[in-house]
Amino acid sequence: MPVLPPGFHPPRWLRGGHLQTILPVFWRRRLPRLDHAEILELPDGDFLHLNWKKSGHRRLAILSHGLEGSAEAGYIRGMAAALGAAGWDVLAWSFRGCGPRPNRLLRFYHSGETGDLGAVIRHAAPGYPDGIALVGFSLGGNMTLKYLGEAPPSPAILGGAAISAPVDLAASARTLDRRWDNRVYLGRFLQTLIAKVEEKARGFPGEIDLTGIRRVRTFQEFDDRYTARLHGFRNAEDYWRQSSSRQYLAGISVPTLLINARDDPFLPPECFPFPEAEANPHFFLEAPARGGHVGFVDFAEGHGRTWAERRVVSFLSDVSAGLQPIRGVELRASP
Repeated sequence: MPVLPPGFHPPRWLRGGHLQTILPVFWRRRLPRLDHAEILELPDGDFLHLNWKKSGHRRLAILSHGLEGSAEAGYIRGMAAALGAAGWDVLAWSFRGCGPRPNRLLRFYHSGETGDLGAVIRHAAPGYPDGIALVGFSLGGNMTLKYLGEAPPSPAILGGAAISAPVDLAASARTLDRRWDNRVYLGRFLQTLIAKVEEKARGFPGEIDLTGIRRVRTFQEFDDRYTARLHGFRNAEDYWRQSSSRQYLAGISVPTLLINARDDPFLPPECFPFPEAEANPHFFLEAPARGGHVGFVDFAEGHGRTWAERRVVSFLSDVSAGLQPIRGVELRASP
């Protein structure tokens, strides 16, 4: 059964979901920046910012960030450093509107935008004869899983990994909207999203109704009024339904690992797809009791890599070498 026994065991003082979520924000690791920037022009007239770490390797990892992140996020740079040390070139891309410059079109990015990920893969694939692995965090993890499962992926794809992915977007949005202890996260996300919409409205006069935007207090409201409208969905529910990756997990055909911590404050039980992992030999689920949201800090290597970075490198190295990832034992426990 491809439901793996959880291997993350932090020290006692690091066992809170909120602590694991917040600590990485203040954990100042000495991480190199990806050293080569590129603009990828898209067929619809827009563009993407790409950041590379090129070391002459024959295999590539493409990293996708989370909500309101970028290719400069600490967790992206941490994973890039770990993969680079293990013999991978790395490409981290910023979603539309998340790079150093605003994107050109009225739309920006959303959780199910696999078309842009596909464009990045097609652009990069010719330079990597030994193949490409995909790694996504949070929103980028949902996008990665959806890409891998909704249709046969590019022949260049070896496998993938997702960390802290909200595979059921509706359930995750409601968890963030309704849990009192998530209000700090919700407020920070909405603050930057609202600012992004206001900037977009200045560039497209008359196209976006900003009436009452500063009174928006939930993802339900924001996605109803802006995400859905700007990206062709009827409303928030339609956007969440079409963009959630859980419905596509059965279609994953390359070795793919999902790591979701059961104390992640963003993820309700619906985001732990045990039945899909038990049914699909290519889809591996690891659900440790601890880890928070994109946390997994254990200081096992001093102030070096997180457990998730070590775990993803190990999984993808096995996949790249043609080895069968360990399938573990059947786990019936639910979050």
